[in-house]
Amino acid sequence: MSTTTEHETRIEADPELPTVRIVREFDAPAELVFRAHVDPKWVTQWMGPRSIDMDIQVWDIRTGGEYRYTALRDGAEIAHFYGSIHRVEENAKIVQTFGFEEQPDAVALETLTLTDIGGGRTRLEALSLVYSMQDRDAMLASGMDVGVREGYEKLDELLAAGS
Repeated sequence: MSTTTEHETRIEADPELPTVRIVREFDAPAELVFRAHVDPKWVTQWMGPRSIDMDIQVWDIRTGGEYRYTALRDGAEIAHFYGSIHRVEENAKIVQTFGFEEQPDAVALETLTLTDIGGGRTRLEALSLVYSMQDRDAMLASGMDVGVREGYEKLDELLAAGS
């Protein structure tokens, strides 16, 4: 079983597979961490880097659902994201595709798993699988690490505020 220190975000690339794995622990129960991923009012408050705002066009996080949103910096559109939701297990798992219009051939299949680790804490593990090592390396080079780390810092703040 892997562990992280409090509030450490691990982003790992398997040297043999076109995958990216993210591990993060939160000082909140799985129900709240899950809600923060499926409720668009919460998502717009934490997802992505601090320099970015989200404009959600579609946010239907249920089995068979879909999402689409635009990242904005100072009101200007800078990136467009979309995907299909394949499976949702309340408070435990979301399986989805993740597409980035600016890199249309690099669609990822992502599995997000939430685990109750006791004491009102939750471990989030996300695994993204893309078609090629080149797509994986482009994902890592895109600056996604800043968005993931800063986003989870903002999520910590949101969860601590008890939104």
